[in-house]
Amino acid sequence: MLVRLNQVLGRMMPFITPISVLLGVLLAAYLKDFTFMVPWVFAIMTFSGSLSSTFSALKHTVMHPLPLILSFMILHVLMPLYAWSAGHLIFAGDSMTITGLTLAMVIPTGVSSLIWAAMYKGNVGLTLSIILIDTLLSPLIVPVSLSLFVGTQVHMDMVAIMKGLFGMVVLPSILGMLVRQYAKPSVTKAMSQTLAPFSKLGLFVVVSINSSVVAPYLRELDAAFFSKAATVFFIAMSGYAFAWLIGKVMKCTQGEIVAIVYTGGMRNISAGAVLAISFFPPAVAVPVVIGMLFQQVLAALFGSLLNRFELKAPAVTKSLT
Repeated sequence: MLVRLNQVLGRMMPFITPISVLLGVLLAAYLKDFTFMVPWVFAIMTFSGSLSSTFSALKHTVMHPLPLILSFMILHVLMPLYAWSAGHLIFAGDSMTITGLTLAMVIPTGVSSLIWAAMYKGNVGLTLSIILIDTLLSPLIVPVSLSLFVGTQVHMDMVAIMKGLFGMVVLPSILGMLVRQYAKPSVTKAMSQTLAPFSKLGLFVVVSINSSVVAPYLRELDAAFFSKAATVFFIAMSGYAFAWLIGKVMKCTQGEIVAIVYTGGMRNISAGAVLAISFFPPAVAVPVVIGMLFQQVLAALFGSLLNRFELKAPAVTKSLT
């Protein structure tokens, strides 16, 4: 039953986030008090995804760093510069919107990229390694990147953020890999099948709760809002496309290309929304929040494209999934 539920939820992934955002806005008065649940749900999602990975895969990623380097170049050089340039071209003089577009691209890769990479036969070890390393470095990368691109110094409690990220991503990931390393294969398989559908439902919960927090910024639908929405959509779509193209040009394997596409295209948009609301005026938060509407839809779209044009070819190396 859980396997069937996981398959059904997998087909529903393109609709889960828009529905979650809508419910978050409509039920904001009831959901906004449950933000304390988000780190715990994230931890369960990460633990579930990491059951497919091993320490040897993490070591392999570090010893063969080209895909990792490519993902970091896309995440923290190409896409922030692209978003900053698009912001100046389309919203010249609107520093708040330019900052929001840039912030949406400098935040770390999304934890949910692990779910999508596994779903489309990506290199799970590489995906998890990118998430781990990028998340650990994010308290340093985000302020520095914003300072370079938009001249804004973000003051954050580095220790508190690192502790939060350690609890949400690093610790559950290590625990998942320990289970994979030392438990019987039948036990790992049973845990993975049991938790897989709950990971997808967890995404629904996280997006709904975070949307409830930023609901006031999503209720003013005017021409400016739709202009920003179109720009965010185009930038986000370009991120997936650039990652795919770079992976092909650099002759990466199938599994590596899928991992690069999803880690390069997705962002921890929930964390970005909290950051924007906490440290910037509401206008800066708008592009980040809008990104919630498109991220999973684009992930499903590029998953379909990868399945059609990339995954039909025989794999060069054995998939780690």
